[in-house]
Amino acid sequence: MAKSQIYGYSDKLSVKAGDDIKFMISAEGTATFKARLVRLIHGDEHPDGPGFLEEPIEAPLDRDWPARKQYVQKGSFLQVADPARVLAPGGAFTLHAYVFPTLPGAGRQVIIGRWSVERNLGYALGINGSGRLEFWVGDGAQADAVAAEPLLMPQVWYFVAASFDSRTGNAVVHQQAVLNRYNSLLSKIVPYDYASHVSERLRVRPGHAGDVRFLIGGASERSEARGEFVSQCYNGKIDRCGVQGGVLDGRELAAISAGGKPGAADILAYWDTTAGYTDRGIGDTVIDVGPHKLHAEGVNCPVRAQTGWNWNGRNDCFRLAPEEYGGIEFHNDAMTDCRWEPSFSYTIPAELKSGVYAVKLTAEDERAEEYVPFVVRAARPRAPICLLLPTASYLAYANAQLSFEADAVQAITAVTPILQDIDVEIYKNGVEFGLSTYDHHADGAGVCYSSCRRPIFNMRPKYRMPAVCCPWQFPADLSIVAWLDHMGYQYEVLTDEDLDRDGIAAIKPYRVVINGSHCEYYSERMMDATEDYLAEGGRLAYLSGNGYYWVVAFREKQPWIMEVRKLEAGSRAWQARAGEHYLASTGERSGLWRHRNRAPQKLVGAGFTSEGMDVSVPYRRMPDSYDPSVAWIFEGVRGEIVGDFGLARGGAAGIEIDRYDLTLGTPPHSVILASSEPFTDNYPLVQEDVMFMHPGMGGTQHPLVRADMVYFTTPNDGAVFSASSIAWASALPCNGFDNGVSRVMKNVIDAFMKVGPLPGKR
Repeated sequence: MAKSQIYGYSDKLSVKAGDDIKFMISAEGTATFKARLVRLIHGDEHPDGPGFLEEPIEAPLDRDWPARKQYVQKGSFLQVADPARVLAPGGAFTLHAYVFPTLPGAGRQVIIGRWSVERNLGYALGINGSGRLEFWVGDGAQADAVAAEPLLMPQVWYFVAASFDSRTGNAVVHQQAVLNRYNSLLSKIVPYDYASHVSERLRVRPGHAGDVRFLIGGASERSEARGEFVSQCYNGKIDRCGVQGGVLDGRELAAISAGGKPGAADILAYWDTTAGYTDRGIGDTVIDVGPHKLHAEGVNCPVRAQTGWNWNGRNDCFRLAPEEYGGIEFHNDAMTDCRWEPSFSYTIPAELKSGVYAVKLTAEDERAEEYVPFVVRAARPRAPICLLLPTASYLAYANAQLSFEADAVQAITAVTPILQDIDVEIYKNGVEFGLSTYDHHADGAGVCYSSCRRPIFNMRPKYRMPAVCCPWQFPADLSIVAWLDHMGYQYEVLTDEDLDRDGIAAIKPYRVVINGSHCEYYSERMMDATEDYLAEGGRLAYLSGNGYYWVVAFREKQPWIMEVRKLEAGSRAWQARAGEHYLASTGERSGLWRHRNRAPQKLVGAGFTSEGMDVSVPYRRMPDSYDPSVAWIFEGVRGEIVGDFGLARGGAAGIEIDRYDLTLGTPPHSVILASSEPFTDNYPLVQEDVMFMHPGMGGTQHPLVRADMVYFTTPNDGAVFSASSIAWASALPCNGFDNGVSRVMKNVIDAFMKVGPLPGKR
């Protein structure tokens, strides 16, 4: 019997009463699966905590459902609707484009054309299996091709073209490098013959079928099991491309390759990839400036705002010189939406209280299990407390492959990765559900887009990050949910998407906002809303380490998709190319908030200083913590040591940690309540603080490697408490929630909930 598997996702992460939420499920090896609604309470199975906790909730979706396998379309490409079949020419025609191939030896790839793989039908200009530029045609029975002579060099800009005369069968393929001093990996000093101009008489003429799509960056294919899909996806950039009626001669090709536009009289389509930019970015529509307006639409987010063939190195942003940013980057493993059909839906009833929920899916033989989590927010906020789940950070790490890169990971974490069944399954069978922003595409480029419209195996309760051997992000944040539940607080839950969409209005009704354990990725609207909330008297419990770090944006028309670009500094898995530092989604500079003069210290008093995963340590109270203005925070806590325990590597301070720093904007009246005991040398000083490399950067050596527990007040009786450690949340459940970390938290939340001046105010 085949092994049963179930994977699923929902169309929304956050809903409220009256909203419909759809669940997309794919299952194999089972005829049916059982669905059940549960409220998630605690996600860590560590024996020192309460274990995994869920609460069944009666719902109409609780039943058996028929199972079916649903397929994933990987690869980014552009598709062109052409109902009049303008791009199915019966006579002579020419294809042309600027290209920057990044993986030319990775098998057949289509640059531009109307090609059916299984039928050998149509025409295309692309890259053949040996890595050469090739033009091919097929009539449905047989195919023929003409190829350039030299291999295409990766990361070099070329002008390429192919023409075909259906009367004579003569086909020409043409390529030439368009190198300048900045635009390619190699410079003009490399003695490589990039150029080729080959002519052959082909034996067949291209056939055309109405159901074969015209694609930029891929080919049409169909199978009995999955129907129509796109294959032979291209890796690299494409700049201004088009289809011209007639055969262009050498003079005309030379004019286009030098930056001229093709002759207007013969244009069938000309996609100006520099058109449509605004100060707020650019979308997935690529404009055809030709007479037929055959605009191309992106699938799986081809990356815009990339440097083009004529980038001259002077301008680093598309807003300054959009004509130099015509590059659109494609990857054969990109995926931002599975586009599965809904298996069932659920209307959120008014009586369902705000919280963290999931649909639990089980195969009929009970050998496969899946959770599809979502948040129910309050339709009308009533509770004093809001738990703000850092879902932007969940997306950044979604399906991260870091744990499989053992040589790199063990050097960072000093922990031997321990894989779970799902890790082995994903690693063995390849990543079906897209990558994280910590991963690289097949051609080595960093992944800048992430999406929640796909199964995310590490955003599940009970999941333990193999490289750290403890829960990370979502399952770790359930320890805060369990603590709030155990303490009997009235609270409601929001997500980063809610904060980004609604701004301060999302959190203004609450007296207290509690962050999750790792709110690392923040948009400008989220930063603004948090700052305004605190300035107006809001109170924030920052339970994170390395928060407010990377600049991200959610796409306006596709808010389930998030974009980030990793720049020249920060703890980063990849680095954007020169000139490609601005977000296509909004037009703003990405990278670290610190490098836009909004260091996290300015917002919560502490900011990223180190990371290490071998051991977590306790805090030691600092002298100022005994001052009457703040001593109430430690009421009921015995001794100077706080948090010498925890489900995340044995302490409350660890994993990733933050420090107080007046030079980066910590409010000068802030109090360091406690600071961590020394870390090991597996906690090095964070990269953006290192001006020169030298010994003495480790946790036993450098004074900046520490976690500082910080408190300060804001205008209008507002306040911030910063734990400054990812491990803090995982210490809350220890000893049945009866411990020093829990006591500090309770003192803070009890005080923050009350209207009026805070304790100790002078």
